Amino acid sequence: YANDGLRTFCLAYKPIVRYASNPIFPTSSDGESTPTPLLEDTYGLTLLAVFGIQDPIRPEVPNAVRSCASAGIVVRMVTGDNVGTARTIARDCGILNEGGLIMEGPEFRKLSPVEMDEVVPRLQVLARSSPLDKQVLVKALKRLGETVAVTGDGTNDAPALKSADVGFSMGIAGTEVAKEASDVVILDDNFVSIVKAVIWGRSVYDSVRKFLQFQLTVNVSAVVITVATSVVSAVRGPKIPASCLTAVQLLWVNLIMDTLAAIALATDPPTPELLNRPPSRRTDSLINRDMFRQIVGQSIYQIAVCMTLYFCG
Repeated sequence: YANDGLRTFCLAYKPIVRYASNPIFPTSSDGESTPTPLLEDTYGLTLLAVFGIQDPIRPEVPNAVRSCASAGIVVRMVTGDNVGTARTIARDCGILNEGGLIMEGPEFRKLSPVEMDEVVPRLQVLARSSPLDKQVLVKALKRLGETVAVTGDGTNDAPALKSADVGFSMGIAGTEVAKEASDVVILDDNFVSIVKAVIWGRSVYDSVRKFLQFQLTVNVSAVVITVATSVVSAVRGPKIPASCLTAVQLLWVNLIMDTLAAIALATDPPTPELLNRPPSRRTDSLINRDMFRQIVGQSIYQIAVCMTLYFCG
C-alpha cells in the first residue's frame, strides 16, 4: 500500500467486558474520561482487514510543479509519511526526478553542516520528518544563498514559516498560529495559487522597472534640455528664448505624462510567459545593462531632436 501512495490502516476487534469499578476508558482526576484505552486491551485483537486510504492529488498540481520548474523554482517536499508513500506522491506530482535524492528525517538530522550543504542541493523529498527538520532545511538553503518559500498549515510549521523568506499558510486548513507566522495566506489551499502569486510578483517587478526606465528617460532629457538652453540663453542674450521647455510644458511632463504612464504600465496584465525565465537574484540591480543602454540612447535621441528644433527650427 505504501508504494502505491496509500496510508495503511488496520481494523481489529476484541470482546471487552468492563464494570463501573473498572471502566474501559480510565477517568482522570477531574472526573473526565480520557480517550486512551487500557494497555491490556490492545493485546489479543482479531484482525479483520487491512485497508489503504488515498489522499488524491489535485489534477492541476503536476502542471503547477512543471510551471515552477520552467520558472527556475525547485519544489521540495517535506512530509511525515514513510519513504514509499512519499516517493510515490513525489513522482506523481513531478517533484522527484532522475538524480533526485530522497532521505528520511532521522538520517537528515545526523548530517553535519558540511555534509548538509553537499546533500541539500540534490535533496528533493524529505520523508518521516518533523517540523524541526523543515526549519533546518530552510536555514540550510538560505545558507547556500537560495531564496526560500515555505508552505505550512500547522502550529508546528510556524518556526519554518518565520525562517523562510516568504511563508505561505493555508487559509482553510491552516491554524491561526501558522497564519500569523506567514507572509501570504492562500485562501483556497491550492498549490496553483502559489504559481499565480509568482506570476503576479514578476509582473509587478517588470512594471516597476518599465516605469522607472520611462521616468529616468523623460526626466534626464528634460533636465539636460532645460539647463542647456537656459545657459545658452544667458550667454547669447535675448535673441535666444529663455528655455526650450516652458513652465506649462514642464507641468505637462511631470504631471500628465507621469500619471498616465504609471496607469498604463501598472495595469499591464501578467502573462504565463513570465514563468519561462529564471528568477532574479536579490543582489541584482533594478536597472540592468539593457535598461541603462535604453535610457542613455533614448535620452540622447530626445535631447538631440529638441536641441535641433530649438536652435534651427
